[in-house]
Amino acid sequence: MPSTTAGSPPATSDPTAPEPHPHRNPTRWLVLGVICLAQLTVLLDNTILTVAVPSLTKEMGATTADVQWMLNAYSLVQAGLLLAAGNAADRYGRKKLLALGLALFGAGSLVAALSQTTGQLIAARAGMGVGGALLMTTTLAVVVQIFDDEERPKAIGLWGAVGSLGFAAGPLIGGSLLNHFWWGSVFLINLPVAVIGLLAVLKWVPESKNGTGDRPDLVGALLSTLGMTGVVFAIISGPGHGWTSGRVLGSGITGLVVLAVFAVWESRFPYPMLDMHFFRHSRFVAAVAGGILVAFGMGGSFFLLTQHLQLVLHYDPLQTGLRMTPLALVIVVLNLTGVGARLMGKVGAPAAIAGGMTLLAAGLAMIALLGAHGYGGMLAGLIVMGAGLALSMPAMANAIMSAIPPEKAGVGAGVNGTLQECGNGLGVAVLGAVLNSRFASLLPAVATGAGSLPAALQLTRTPGERAAVQDAFASGVQSGQLVGAAAVLAGGLVSGLLLRRAERSARQSAA
Repeated sequence: MPSTTAGSPPATSDPTAPEPHPHRNPTRWLVLGVICLAQLTVLLDNTILTVAVPSLTKEMGATTADVQWMLNAYSLVQAGLLLAAGNAADRYGRKKLLALGLALFGAGSLVAALSQTTGQLIAARAGMGVGGALLMTTTLAVVVQIFDDEERPKAIGLWGAVGSLGFAAGPLIGGSLLNHFWWGSVFLINLPVAVIGLLAVLKWVPESKNGTGDRPDLVGALLSTLGMTGVVFAIISGPGHGWTSGRVLGSGITGLVVLAVFAVWESRFPYPMLDMHFFRHSRFVAAVAGGILVAFGMGGSFFLLTQHLQLVLHYDPLQTGLRMTPLALVIVVLNLTGVGARLMGKVGAPAAIAGGMTLLAAGLAMIALLGAHGYGGMLAGLIVMGAGLALSMPAMANAIMSAIPPEKAGVGAGVNGTLQECGNGLGVAVLGAVLNSRFASLLPAVATGAGSLPAALQLTRTPGERAAVQDAFASGVQSGQLVGAAAVLAGGLVSGLLLRRAERSARQSAA
């Protein structure tokens, strides 16, 4: 048993009575608070930077390509390193890598804030991606180590709630800072959180690692990093450069080929960083499939929601952030109060995942059908979506982590993070393609061939033509949301069914 789960058993009046949960770490909830603080550091930055894009464009003379790389350099590096970072944490110590991640993230934030050119800022963002990969894997891995099967769903729910808090608070904090300070303040805000988190990690988080002495899988780490980077780069570049462009096809195909080589290598290397035998277990496969679809629904829906609020309902970025806050707040409240964990304990993980994704699909459909012309209908959909995510996300993460041995918790967290990155990117790509296809098919003749809403509006000459273009775009957003709802609903039902069958098979084997 790793040292993280050891604790002094409480005194009892009857020395012969069995002591409940003698191996629980007595400071586990304090440690979870520290973990969540480290997690918040990363997640705030993911959303806070989007608010600063206009200021960066104006003050640094950043081009559209520069802005895209400022946003994507972080995601690209982080996604590429997730599996390798998780494996390193398992081997060398999760506490060490967690502390290193906070230090790198803080240092990268300082360099970003002081950058004088767009190139310096892009490089700083890439460095922050290294720290982000370490933090995303080690935080969840430590949670798995210090909580037993009974308390783990609630702990993962609280860990997930912090992600929603970062999503909600990022635009609000960013908007407030930019109203009073220069654009670099959105990076400096990371420093006190990183420093406090680092000190707390060093003081309270117990060390744990896989002590089997396996040789490091350097080839596997290199192949997984190159393969994931190629695939994620293709997903990121597709909407802007076209899915059939040489840039997108080349990076995507190369990434997939490298990942195939990675799979072959892992199946033959005696000490693989990702044991391919996991994919023979139906529980792991079901959890992986569901994880991709949950992330697909989240990434695609958030992309369409921002388009809907800004380009259809005409809110500015800060107003958009405020109006999306109810979704995040519902997730935070339900997870902080333990509602999701209690429901999962009563109905089981398969039903929790299927039910949560059904609610997520219902919320998307409500937004598409009721929120087309105002925020009132959208608000109801956001609340239902939040309830669905609060139920399905912790259950899915717990299912993935439970399907992997505890000594491989870092790799499990890397798999979970990789699913989120790929699912988010695919959601944006697929639902964005639905939006663009529907938009193009409904454009009036005067705007035929326009590739975006602003471009189409520039071609119009009369108020009627402008209204037709706006209606075409709103219809495209609605179509994307309905397709996303259908995909999430189908995915939730299939994933729940697969997990139910896996659990039934496990019980029959045990009997």
